[in-house]
Amino acid sequence: MYGLYLVLMTKIAVIKTGGKQYLAKEKDVLIVDKLDFAKDAQVELDAVAQFDPEGDVELGAPLLTKKVTVKIVDQVAGDKVRVGRFKAKARYRKVTGFRPKYTKIEVVSIS
Repeated sequence: MYGLYLVLMTKIAVIKTGGKQYLAKEKDVLIVDKLDFAKDAQVELDAVAQFDPEGDVELGAPLLTKKVTVKIVDQVAGDKVRVGRFKAKARYRKVTGFRPKYTKIEVVSIS
């Protein structure tokens, strides 16, 4: 019960970036799909929903007019993903892979 009380003391917003939605509080650090901005840049992201400490809930249809300001902390690469293909009885094997690119962001303010 105590943990739930701490969560409700701060503003919480659901932000949308890269076709995905993330639950964000102020001063949170999140890892999202790559954003094409320089390090230490301030960016405004769309908010889908917002929760206040008093229990008020605002839902967008589909987005709110309010924005969430985030700061780009770093551009990072994820773990290697290996993709293998083969055909049985044909001596065909092929292994490729990639490293997904991510952006580490810090939520500055929820307006």
